[in-house]
Amino acid sequence: MPILLNADTSFSSKQELLDLQNGPMDPSLDTPSPLNSHEDSPVGSGPGSPAGEGPACHLILTRASAPLPGQLYGVDVPAETPLGLKFIPTDSEGLCGWGALTPRSIQTFNTPRWVLFFLCVASFLQGMIINGFINTVVTSIERRFDLRSYQAGLIASSYDIAACVCLAFVSYFGGTGHKPRWLGWGVLVMALGSLVFALPHFTTPPYHVSIPERTGVCTGNRTSPCHDSEGGGLSSYRFVFMLGQFLHGVGATPLYTLGVTYLDENVKSSYAPVYIGIFYTAAIVGPAAGYLLGGHFLNIYTEVHMTTELTPENPLWVGAWWIGFLAGGAAALVIALPILGYPRQLPGSQKYVAMRVSEAHQLKDGSQASASDPQFGKSVKDMPRSVLLLLKNPPFLFLCLAGATEATLIAGMSTFGPKFLESQFSLSASEAATWFGYMVVPAGGGGTFLGGYIVKKLNLRCRGIIRFCMVCALVSLLAIFIFLIHCPNVPMAGVTAPYRSNLSLLGGNLTVGCNADCHCLRELYNPVCGADGVMYYSPCHAGCSTINHTEISTGRQVYSGCSCVVGGNVTSGQEGLALDGKCTSSCSHMPAFLTFLFIIISFTFLCSIPALTATLRCVPDNQRSFGLGIQWIVVRSLGGIPGPIAFGSVIDISCLLWEDQCGEQGSCHLYQNSAMSRYTLIAGIIYKVTQGLQVVCAVIYASTPNT
Repeated sequence: MPILLNADTSFSSKQELLDLQNGPMDPSLDTPSPLNSHEDSPVGSGPGSPAGEGPACHLILTRASAPLPGQLYGVDVPAETPLGLKFIPTDSEGLCGWGALTPRSIQTFNTPRWVLFFLCVASFLQGMIINGFINTVVTSIERRFDLRSYQAGLIASSYDIAACVCLAFVSYFGGTGHKPRWLGWGVLVMALGSLVFALPHFTTPPYHVSIPERTGVCTGNRTSPCHDSEGGGLSSYRFVFMLGQFLHGVGATPLYTLGVTYLDENVKSSYAPVYIGIFYTAAIVGPAAGYLLGGHFLNIYTEVHMTTELTPENPLWVGAWWIGFLAGGAAALVIALPILGYPRQLPGSQKYVAMRVSEAHQLKDGSQASASDPQFGKSVKDMPRSVLLLLKNPPFLFLCLAGATEATLIAGMSTFGPKFLESQFSLSASEAATWFGYMVVPAGGGGTFLGGYIVKKLNLRCRGIIRFCMVCALVSLLAIFIFLIHCPNVPMAGVTAPYRSNLSLLGGNLTVGCNADCHCLRELYNPVCGADGVMYYSPCHAGCSTINHTEISTGRQVYSGCSCVVGGNVTSGQEGLALDGKCTSSCSHMPAFLTFLFIIISFTFLCSIPALTATLRCVPDNQRSFGLGIQWIVVRSLGGIPGPIAFGSVIDISCLLWEDQCGEQGSCHLYQNSAMSRYTLIAGIIYKVTQGLQVVCAVIYASTPNT
């Protein structure tokens, strides 16, 4: 007789379904399927029944009475399969809804297409809040709450710390549980984190600033800003920000582990890379929206109900940093509701499990067979054995290590890429961030989507995918040699070029005869470009006595009476003049550098989805969620967290002029371009070669498909 299996029964591989044929079945009881076949589409398939019927199904296994291979929704089952698999809809399970509330009108959304849409919105919000708003407002938060840079860094790191703490638990128990519920509750926790992050704005007194008398020009009567130390009591709010970031990390943990596996197990294997590529593309576009919206909100004064004489260009300006977190948190609350309503398995998903060819690495002792048991992983006692099986899987291990190496590069370059452009080509911070954004959004987003499409188009299996990643790593390694090119430093008086009044004085000595009577302060850094083509630390250090006028076209101030701007390249009528801001660079390498940077970013992200797909293919089905969780732990702990620290240390070595924060060393004002480029190249080559070797090892150990 036929064997009936409930729709929530999970199968670890096609072989498990085939083993059921050994049961006592009467070949005379063949039952034709009452349903018509449905064609697959690259963007998902609809429910297996009309809206009036429940989209859940029972799986009926019967012995095929004809000599032809079994049919599964119009798709040919491999010839060695002696079974025909047919799905009968029921009204009891698989409905989209919340508990007993399962309206017929919402069953239209019970498809992979709509799951992908809602998960894309969630990943977009996560990227916009965490990688967009946080990076945009960190300077404003430091100023508003009197935080030091290391405290702001600890706030940012709280996200990765939370993710590392929760990943193993969420991926292990969520992988065998109800994935949409884990995902929905995760988005709710992420929304709560955004609301907590915005809370300090509403619990602190209004931000009032009195504009002090301008101290940027040469004057003998000057007070040091080091004497003003009020406002330090607000620094304790850093713990509230850390809590908000911790909740962000906890809430986002299921998204890139359970979300990926839920998509992968509910669509055809050949279409899974496309779905996952779209999902990750949304996560990459999110930060771009965060930068744009965050920059717009920062042009609004933080106390929106008050008026102020400050302008956004003033160093004391604090923008409305909190608006983005309120809006993002509210949007996350809304999107969590439909995600919570999805069933454990989408209608028709079991046919993809039955047809999937296992490519998991086979151990010589056969211990991987335990992972094929449907009950494996249901208990916490199975966790150590599950970890051991993953550690004994060489392709998985080398893919994790390669991902960690790649994450180090991505984290380091995303943090310090704008700073590199700013220093090399003498750009402003906003210009450098804009150019870097122009590179990352199309190169990163396009590469991510294209990588998933290539895997689907070429129908690559595990070994072929890893070889593709090896080619991508080789191309990006060759392109990274663009860092051999660097631009010379713009001359800066007292640092890289001498003052005209003292041609022998260098090494950071900024006080000379032409500005000795100005009593300039090292704490006030406001670079100006003299008419002689030399940059000065501030108008005071250039000896400027007055503000002459403001250029209408650029809005930049012109200083006059600058006693240090004399002789040399000064043209007639320009003596003693200086322009607010840095001197422009005459270096012409920027187009070539941006072109190769685009190639590096594109090929780095081109293999991200293929590598993720290979990870899903090289572990048993029951371990895929847990395997992704372990991989994320490795990637974050060995790559995401130390990456910015490693690249920051490399870049700090090339600093020529440090900020003076009342006797303490602050950030770097000026880098030696040749050293920065050289050290970045060395670090890039080391990480890229290491990644390439790890991918080669993964190719060697990758097994052929187990048919």
